[in-house]
Amino acid sequence: MTTKDADTRDRILRAAADLLAASGSESVSTRAVCAAAGVGAPALYHHFGDKQGLLDAVAALGFERYLADKRAQPRSGDPVEDLRRGWDLHVEFGRTHPAFYALMYGGARRPPIAGEAHEILLGLVGRVARAGLLRVPVETAAAMMHAAGVGVTLAVIADPDGAGELSERTREAVLAALTTGAAADGAGDGIAARAVALRAELAAGPPPALSAPEAALLAEWLDRLA
Repeated sequence: MTTKDADTRDRILRAAADLLAASGSESVSTRAVCAAAGVGAPALYHHFGDKQGLLDAVAALGFERYLADKRAQPRSGDPVEDLRRGWDLHVEFGRTHPAFYALMYGGARRPPIAGEAHEILLGLVGRVARAGLLRVPVETAAAMMHAAGVGVTLAVIADPDGAGELSERTREAVLAALTTGAAADGAGDGIAARAVALRAELAAGPPPALSAPEAALLAEWLDRLA
């Protein structure tokens, strides 16, 4: 792609993003975007294929902006608190960028860059697991956090009144269901939490002393205990 082509594509993308932020997805028509970007329709179709291709690119731009904040999130010494802050950052992004968020999470389509957001969430949950504070497997906990966080954020966008209380109450309810609240002590939740913790460590790579079949069997046992 030549520099001129890249500049044209960027101008179209920025025009669509500005229209989305200002007036919602209904305003992002090909005619309006072309007018705002100062290009003809052939240029838009050349770079994005069709309107859906353009919207997919705008959603990817939204994820890039969201991930800039997620990557910069500092870690504390408390993995549960880091997970809590990650939830708050997610909800706040949706509250302050409602049109982008609805495009990013309101449908079934996800751009490839969305995978990085999921990997960050898995990393946060994995730290909770390795600390012996997670009641359920990492993948299950991440799926629950994601589903609850997206649902709350879409609800906040639809009705901002009482948004803070809704987000906080739901966040704490989910964390209470997923975490032990204290380091595993060997009884009750402690057994499951220790199994989850060891399973999270095993996911990083089987111990040298175990063969691949042995590691798989150990993973199966740990999943049962968890």
